[in-house]
Amino acid sequence: MNILVTGAAGFIGSHLCEKLVQNEQVHVTGVDTFIGPTPPSLKKANLTRLENHPRFTLLHENLLTADLERLLDHVDIVYHLAGMPGVRSSWGKDFDPYVTNNIQVTQRLLEAAKNQPLQKFIYASTSSVYGDKQGKVAEDTSLTPLSPYGLTKLAGEHLCYVYRKSFAVPVITVRFFTVYGPRQRPDMAFHRFIRQILTDDTITLYGDGHQSRDFTYIDDCIAGLSAMVDKDGLIGKTINIGGKERATINETLAIIEQLTGKKAAIEYLPALRGEPKHTWADISNAQTLLDYDPRVALREGLACEIAYIRSAYAL
Repeated sequence: MNILVTGAAGFIGSHLCEKLVQNEQVHVTGVDTFIGPTPPSLKKANLTRLENHPRFTLLHENLLTADLERLLDHVDIVYHLAGMPGVRSSWGKDFDPYVTNNIQVTQRLLEAAKNQPLQKFIYASTSSVYGDKQGKVAEDTSLTPLSPYGLTKLAGEHLCYVYRKSFAVPVITVRFFTVYGPRQRPDMAFHRFIRQILTDDTITLYGDGHQSRDFTYIDDCIAGLSAMVDKDGLIGKTINIGGKERATINETLAIIEQLTGKKAAIEYLPALRGEPKHTWADISNAQTLLDYDPRVALREGLACEIAYIRSAYAL
Protein backbone atom coordinates (compact mmCIF):
# COMPACT_ATOMS: atom_id res chain seq x y z
CA MET A 1 0.00 0.00 0.00
CA ASN A 2 1.28 3.46 -0.93
CA ILE A 3 0.25 6.38 1.26
CA LEU A 4 0.88 10.06 0.57
CA VAL A 5 1.04 12.45 3.53
CA THR A 6 1.10 16.17 2.79
CA GLY A 7 2.56 18.36 5.52
CA ALA A 8 4.71 15.40 6.54
CA ALA A 9 7.29 17.46 8.45
CA GLY A 10 4.68 19.13 10.63
CA PHE A 11 3.54 18.33 14.14
CA ILE A 12 0.77 15.88 13.28
CA GLY A 13 2.22 14.83 9.92
CA SER A 14 5.56 13.63 11.28
CA HIS A 15 3.91 11.56 14.02
CA LEU A 16 1.49 10.08 11.50
CA CYS A 17 4.29 9.05 9.13
CA GLU A 18 6.14 7.33 11.98
CA LYS A 19 3.02 5.38 12.86
CA LEU A 20 2.20 4.39 9.28
CA VAL A 21 5.66 3.01 8.45
CA GLN A 22 5.39 0.58 11.35
CA ASN A 23 3.21 -1.45 8.98
CA GLU A 24 5.60 -3.46 6.83
CA GLN A 25 3.07 -3.50 3.99
CA VAL A 26 3.01 0.30 3.72
CA HIS A 27 5.28 2.77 1.96
CA VAL A 28 4.82 6.44 2.88
CA THR A 29 5.70 9.39 0.69
CA GLY A 30 5.81 12.61 2.66
CA VAL A 31 5.55 16.02 1.02
CA ASP A 32 6.48 19.29 2.69
CA THR A 33 7.64 22.70 1.57
CA PHE A 34 8.71 23.85 5.07
CA ILE A 35 6.51 26.95 5.33
CA GLY A 36 4.40 28.21 8.22
CA PRO A 37 5.08 29.23 11.82
CA THR A 38 7.39 26.31 12.67
CA PRO A 39 11.07 27.08 11.94
CA PRO A 40 12.58 24.78 9.27
CA SER A 41 15.14 23.55 11.82
CA LEU A 42 12.38 22.18 14.07
CA LYS A 43 10.55 20.66 11.10
CA LYS A 44 13.73 18.88 10.03
CA ALA A 45 14.15 17.62 13.58
CA ASN A 46 10.58 16.28 13.44
CA LEU A 47 11.72 13.86 10.73
CA THR A 48 14.75 12.51 12.59
CA ARG A 49 13.22 9.09 13.20
CA LEU A 50 12.21 8.81 9.55
CA GLU A 51 15.60 9.58 8.05
CA ASN A 52 16.88 6.65 6.02
CA HIS A 53 13.77 4.61 6.78
CA PRO A 54 13.34 2.11 3.92
CA ARG A 55 9.58 2.65 3.72
CA PHE A 56 9.61 6.47 3.82
CA THR A 57 10.43 8.99 1.12
CA LEU A 58 10.44 12.76 1.68
CA LEU A 59 9.74 15.10 -1.22
CA HIS A 60 10.52 18.80 -0.76
CA GLU A 61 7.86 20.11 -3.13
CA ASN A 62 5.40 22.99 -3.28
CA LEU A 63 1.91 21.63 -3.84
CA LEU A 64 1.00 24.79 -5.75
CA THR A 65 3.46 23.99 -8.52
CA ALA A 66 4.14 20.25 -8.23
CA ASP A 67 2.94 17.78 -10.85
CA LEU A 68 0.21 16.35 -8.66
CA GLU A 69 -1.00 13.68 -11.07
CA ARG A 70 2.53 12.28 -11.08
CA LEU A 71 2.66 12.60 -7.30
CA LEU A 72 -0.60 10.66 -6.91
CA ASP A 73 0.29 7.95 -9.39
CA HIS A 74 0.02 4.52 -7.71
CA VAL A 75 -1.05 6.13 -4.41
CA ASP A 76 -3.77 4.29 -2.49
CA ILE A 77 -4.50 6.73 0.35
CA VAL A 78 -3.91 10.47 0.73
CA TYR A 79 -3.69 12.20 4.10
CA HIS A 80 -3.94 15.91 3.27
CA LEU A 81 -2.54 17.63 6.36
CA ALA A 82 -0.64 20.46 4.65
CA GLY A 83 -1.90 24.00 5.06
CA MET A 84 -1.37 27.35 6.73
CA PRO A 85 -2.34 27.02 10.41
CA GLY A 86 -3.19 29.56 13.08
CA VAL A 87 -6.15 31.77 13.92
CA ARG A 88 -4.50 34.96 15.11
CA SER A 89 -2.27 35.42 12.04
CA SER A 90 -5.03 34.94 9.46
CA TRP A 91 -6.38 38.49 9.48
CA GLY A 92 -5.72 41.43 7.15
CA LYS A 93 -2.85 41.27 4.68
CA ASP A 94 -1.76 37.92 6.14
CA PHE A 95 -4.89 36.26 4.71
CA ASP A 96 -3.35 35.62 1.27
CA PRO A 97 -1.22 32.59 2.25
CA TYR A 98 -4.29 31.03 3.90
CA VAL A 99 -6.24 31.27 0.66
CA THR A 100 -3.27 29.91 -1.30
CA ASN A 101 -2.29 27.05 0.99
CA ASN A 102 -5.66 26.02 2.44
CA ILE A 103 -8.02 26.52 -0.49
CA GLN A 104 -6.05 26.55 -3.73
CA VAL A 105 -3.75 23.68 -2.77
CA THR A 106 -6.72 21.57 -1.65
CA GLN A 107 -8.51 22.23 -4.94
CA ARG A 108 -5.39 21.27 -6.92
CA LEU A 109 -5.04 18.01 -5.00
CA LEU A 110 -8.71 17.13 -5.46
CA GLU A 111 -8.51 17.95 -9.16
CA ALA A 112 -5.59 15.54 -9.52
CA ALA A 113 -7.28 12.95 -7.29
CA LYS A 114 -10.39 12.76 -9.45
CA ASN A 115 -8.33 10.98 -12.11
CA GLN A 116 -6.82 8.41 -9.76
CA PRO A 117 -8.24 5.14 -8.34
CA LEU A 118 -7.72 6.24 -4.74
CA GLN A 119 -9.12 4.24 -1.86
CA LYS A 120 -9.35 7.23 0.50
CA PHE A 121 -8.66 10.98 0.50
CA ILE A 122 -8.49 12.12 4.14
CA TYR A 123 -8.81 15.88 4.60
CA ALA A 124 -7.57 17.44 7.85
CA SER A 125 -9.94 20.13 9.09
CA THR A 126 -10.32 21.81 12.46
CA SER A 127 -12.71 22.51 15.31
CA SER A 128 -12.42 26.17 14.27
CA VAL A 129 -15.12 25.54 11.65
CA TYR A 130 -17.71 25.28 14.45
CA GLY A 131 -17.15 28.75 15.88
CA ASP A 132 -18.36 29.41 19.43
CA LYS A 133 -20.79 26.76 20.66
CA GLN A 134 -22.13 25.68 24.02
CA GLY A 135 -21.70 22.07 25.11
CA LYS A 136 -20.54 19.16 22.97
CA VAL A 137 -20.51 19.66 19.22
CA ALA A 138 -21.38 16.82 16.86
CA GLU A 139 -20.39 16.82 13.22
CA ASP A 140 -23.83 17.96 12.09
CA THR A 141 -23.69 21.12 14.23
CA SER A 142 -24.05 24.39 12.30
CA LEU A 143 -20.70 25.69 11.05
CA THR A 144 -19.99 29.36 11.83
CA PRO A 145 -16.22 29.94 11.93
CA LEU A 146 -15.03 33.06 13.74
CA SER A 147 -11.73 33.52 11.92
CA PRO A 148 -10.44 33.74 8.37
CA TYR A 149 -8.39 30.60 9.12
CA GLY A 150 -11.51 28.66 10.06
CA LEU A 151 -13.26 29.96 6.97
CA THR A 152 -10.50 28.64 4.68
CA LYS A 153 -10.58 25.21 6.30
CA LEU A 154 -14.35 25.12 5.88
CA ALA A 155 -13.91 26.09 2.22
CA GLY A 156 -11.63 23.06 1.92
CA GLU A 157 -14.37 20.87 3.39
CA HIS A 158 -16.85 22.20 0.84
CA LEU A 159 -14.39 21.52 -1.98
CA CYS A 160 -14.05 17.94 -0.75
CA TYR A 161 -17.84 17.57 -0.80
CA VAL A 162 -18.06 18.97 -4.34
CA TYR A 163 -15.39 16.61 -5.68
CA ARG A 164 -16.94 13.62 -3.93
CA LYS A 165 -20.38 14.38 -5.36
CA SER A 166 -19.18 15.25 -8.87
CA PHE A 167 -16.23 12.87 -9.34
CA ALA A 168 -16.59 10.26 -6.55
CA VAL A 169 -13.32 11.26 -4.91
CA PRO A 170 -13.39 9.05 -1.76
CA VAL A 171 -13.23 11.88 0.76
CA ILE A 172 -13.18 11.60 4.55
CA THR A 173 -13.04 14.77 6.66
CA VAL A 174 -11.40 14.89 10.09
CA ARG A 175 -11.83 17.79 12.51
CA PHE A 176 -9.05 18.11 15.11
CA PHE A 177 -9.62 19.61 18.55
CA THR A 178 -6.52 21.36 20.01
CA VAL A 179 -3.87 18.71 19.49
CA TYR A 180 -0.84 19.00 21.79
CA GLY A 181 2.27 17.09 22.78
CA PRO A 182 5.88 16.71 21.57
CA ARG A 183 6.59 18.69 18.35
CA GLN A 184 3.61 20.99 18.84
CA ARG A 185 4.00 24.19 16.80
CA PRO A 186 5.86 27.01 18.58
CA ASP A 187 2.95 29.42 18.06
CA MET A 188 0.49 27.20 19.94
CA ALA A 189 -0.39 28.01 23.54
CA PHE A 190 1.11 25.04 25.41
CA HIS A 191 4.41 25.30 23.54
CA ARG A 192 4.61 29.03 24.29
CA PHE A 193 3.57 28.66 27.92
CA ILE A 194 6.04 25.88 28.67
CA ARG A 195 8.95 27.59 26.95
CA GLN A 196 8.18 30.92 28.63
CA ILE A 197 7.92 29.42 32.10
CA LEU A 198 11.11 27.39 31.65
CA THR A 199 13.03 30.49 30.54
CA ASP A 200 11.51 32.72 33.25
CA ASP A 201 9.77 34.88 30.68
CA THR A 202 6.37 36.43 31.24
CA ILE A 203 3.54 34.34 29.83
CA THR A 204 1.25 36.31 27.56
CA LEU A 205 -2.31 35.06 28.05
CA TYR A 206 -5.05 36.37 25.79
CA GLY A 207 -8.33 36.55 27.67
CA ASP A 208 -9.12 35.81 31.31
CA GLY A 209 -7.91 32.20 31.24
CA HIS A 210 -11.40 30.83 31.84
CA GLN A 211 -11.75 29.77 28.21
CA SER A 212 -11.76 25.99 27.92
CA ARG A 213 -10.56 23.55 25.28
CA ASP A 214 -10.96 19.91 24.42
CA PHE A 215 -7.27 18.95 24.49
CA THR A 216 -6.22 16.01 22.31
CA TYR A 217 -2.86 14.37 22.98
CA ILE A 218 -0.90 13.65 19.82
CA ASP A 219 -0.77 9.86 20.33
CA ASP A 220 -4.56 9.70 20.64
CA CYS A 221 -4.95 11.83 17.52
CA ILE A 222 -2.61 9.55 15.56
CA ALA A 223 -4.41 6.44 16.78
CA GLY A 224 -7.61 7.82 15.26
CA LEU A 225 -5.97 8.89 12.01
CA SER A 226 -4.04 5.69 11.43
CA ALA A 227 -7.13 3.56 12.11
CA MET A 228 -8.63 4.98 8.91
CA VAL A 229 -6.28 2.89 6.78
CA ASP A 230 -8.09 -0.37 7.48
CA LYS A 231 -11.60 0.77 8.41
CA ASP A 232 -14.50 0.51 5.98
CA GLY A 233 -17.61 2.65 5.74
CA LEU A 234 -15.78 5.96 6.10
CA ILE A 235 -16.22 7.56 2.68
CA GLY A 236 -18.26 10.75 2.89
CA LYS A 237 -18.05 10.86 6.69
CA THR A 238 -16.93 13.77 8.86
CA ILE A 239 -15.27 12.73 12.13
CA ASN A 240 -14.34 14.74 15.22
CA ILE A 241 -11.05 13.81 16.88
CA GLY A 242 -11.16 15.09 20.46
CA GLY A 243 -9.32 14.31 23.65
CA LYS A 244 -9.71 12.56 26.96
CA GLU A 245 -9.93 15.70 29.03
CA ARG A 246 -11.20 19.29 28.90
CA ALA A 247 -9.80 22.10 31.02
CA THR A 248 -9.55 25.86 31.23
CA ILE A 249 -6.34 27.65 30.31
CA ASN A 250 -5.86 28.66 33.95
CA GLU A 251 -6.15 25.01 35.01
CA THR A 252 -3.55 23.93 32.45
CA LEU A 253 -1.16 26.67 33.60
CA ALA A 254 -1.49 25.39 37.16
CA ILE A 255 -0.56 21.88 36.00
CA ILE A 256 2.46 23.23 34.06
CA GLU A 257 3.59 25.10 37.19
CA GLN A 258 3.37 21.90 39.23
CA LEU A 259 5.23 19.84 36.62
CA THR A 260 8.02 22.37 36.11
CA GLY A 261 8.27 23.42 39.75
CA LYS A 262 8.19 27.06 38.64
CA LYS A 263 5.71 29.86 39.21
CA ALA A 264 4.46 31.55 36.07
CA ALA A 265 4.49 35.32 35.66
CA ILE A 266 1.35 35.99 33.64
CA GLU A 267 0.40 39.08 31.66
CA TYR A 268 -3.30 39.04 30.84
CA LEU A 269 -4.11 40.67 27.50
CA PRO A 270 -7.42 41.27 25.72
CA ALA A 271 -8.99 38.20 24.14
CA LEU A 272 -8.12 37.67 20.49
CA ARG A 273 -10.57 37.97 17.66
CA GLY A 274 -11.62 34.67 16.17
CA GLU A 275 -11.01 32.50 19.24
CA PRO A 276 -14.03 30.61 20.61
CA LYS A 277 -14.61 30.71 24.35
CA HIS A 278 -15.06 26.95 24.59
CA THR A 279 -14.56 23.80 22.51
CA TRP A 280 -15.85 20.32 23.28
CA ALA A 281 -15.96 17.44 20.81
CA ASP A 282 -18.68 14.86 20.56
CA ILE A 283 -16.53 11.88 19.55
CA SER A 284 -19.37 9.37 19.13
CA ASN A 285 -18.68 9.02 15.39
CA ALA A 286 -15.00 8.35 15.99
CA GLN A 287 -15.81 5.78 18.65
CA THR A 288 -18.23 3.97 16.34
CA LEU A 289 -16.32 4.21 13.07
CA LEU A 290 -12.71 4.04 14.29
CA ASP A 291 -12.94 2.34 17.71
CA TYR A 292 -11.45 5.62 18.92
CA ASP A 293 -10.64 5.72 22.63
CA PRO A 294 -8.49 8.66 23.79
CA ARG A 295 -6.39 7.50 26.71
CA VAL A 296 -3.86 10.20 27.63
CA ALA A 297 -4.83 12.48 30.51
CA LEU A 298 -3.84 16.14 30.36
CA ARG A 299 -1.25 15.97 33.12
CA GLU A 300 0.51 13.01 31.49
CA GLY A 301 0.47 14.66 28.07
CA LEU A 302 1.80 17.97 29.41
CA ALA A 303 4.67 16.15 31.13
CA CYS A 304 5.66 14.68 27.75
CA GLU A 305 5.49 18.06 26.04
CA ILE A 306 7.59 19.65 28.78
CA ALA A 307 10.25 16.96 28.31
CA TYR A 308 10.24 17.60 24.55
CA ILE A 309 10.65 21.37 24.94
CA ARG A 310 13.47 20.95 27.45
CA SER A 311 15.25 18.73 24.92
CA ALA A 312 14.46 20.78 21.81
CA TYR A 313 15.75 24.02 23.32
CA ALA A 314 18.33 22.53 25.70
CA LEU A 315 16.56 24.03 28.72
